[in-house]
Amino acid sequence: MGAAGMMVATVTMALPARADTCAASTTCSTTVTFTVAAPSGLAITVPDGPVNLGGGQPGGQISGQLGPVTVVDQRAALNGTWTASVVSTSGAFTTGGGTTAETIPNTAVLYWSGPAVNTTGTGTFVPGQLNAAAAQTLAVTRTAFAKTSGSGNNSATWNPTIVINIPEQAVEGTYTGTINHSVA
Repeated sequence: MGAAGMMVATVTMALPARADTCAASTTCSTTVTFTVAAPSGLAITVPDGPVNLGGGQPGGQISGQLGPVTVVDQRAALNGTWTASVVSTSGAFTTGGGTTAETIPNTAVLYWSGPAVNTTGTGTFVPGQLNAAAAQTLAVTRTAFAKTSGSGNNSATWNPTIVINIPEQAVEGTYTGTINHSVA
């Protein structure tokens, strides 16, 4: 055969990387690594509004549930704690032109979280206000719910109750205001 008809192939095989070389009948170790990635961060979901709490008379009280509020913590943190806060930042609930008689101040708006209706993950979940006796005014920022210990991904859902103490001088109308939740 001539030079043109002869072909030589060279095959090179890569050997697997070796972590260690060990004598027979001994343990040989390989270090293995992998990454756990947090899918997202810390978020809170609140009910779509408007939420109608019903009706009442001047000097009376209205009480109703806001709807499910959920914190989802997907930070995969070693110390997976968080605090959800609530406040009525509008300052007042108003109707019509918002005159004094058409205003219910946020000091007359109370909130109590109640216990969690659902939790996932490990740790201690703590309601801000466990029952009606612990209700707090929304004139200042309050703790709505918290996770005080535990690690990894978790979530908590609660259905807070809103209580409106209607002033004697309140006039007839549909009152509107804002309740804000946040989590950190």
